[in-house]
Amino acid sequence: MPEPVKKIVGKAVPLDADDVDTDAIIPAQFLKVIERRGLGKYLFYRWRYDEQGRITGEFILDKPEYEGATILIAGRNFGIGSSRENAVWALMDFGIKCVIASSFGDIFYNNSAKNGLVCVRLPEDVVRQLRERARGGDLTLTVDVENQKITYRGGEIGFEIEPHIKERLVKGLDDIAITLSMYEERIREYEEKMPSFLKPKPRGFLAE
Repeated sequence: MPEPVKKIVGKAVPLDADDVDTDAIIPAQFLKVIERRGLGKYLFYRWRYDEQGRITGEFILDKPEYEGATILIAGRNFGIGSSRENAVWALMDFGIKCVIASSFGDIFYNNSAKNGLVCVRLPEDVVRQLRERARGGDLTLTVDVENQKITYRGGEIGFEIEPHIKERLVKGLDDIAITLSMYEERIREYEEKMPSFLKPKPRGFLAE
């Protein structure tokens, strides 16, 4: 299960790009990597590495003033394209805990909620202003998911979030936990009516 996410405090990094698709976030050749840990090194691979596989240092995330940034301020339609969940895993493994944009790909947005990556939608002009503030490498944001507001030195911005997405994030729920919270009693009643040879075995059971 993902960790509960109630509040994120971190340095913001601006990404001046619209329509960033999941193939840009993590190219298809790295989808064969099934472990989540370590995927961060492939994040934005084509933008960060040269033809010899060396980091150029020219991409915004690799600049020293943004080292340790945990909040990415992107453009429109972030995470569009294929449904690869690896895109979310790569961002999180790199250290990104929140993405702020004016809009997101629907599948990416839902995958993010399931994994504990906070996605915040704000009006396009507000996102643009935040990106400008972040250019100096010294913008620290507090993203308060519970109270639905972003605060920084000299400013505060409210944001909307779907109630079920907010509950997922704040409580750290995955699909199984949500299902159990809604249907646990019915599942128990069904299991009690099952023939003994079909009933789930207790944990630690070893067949003889």
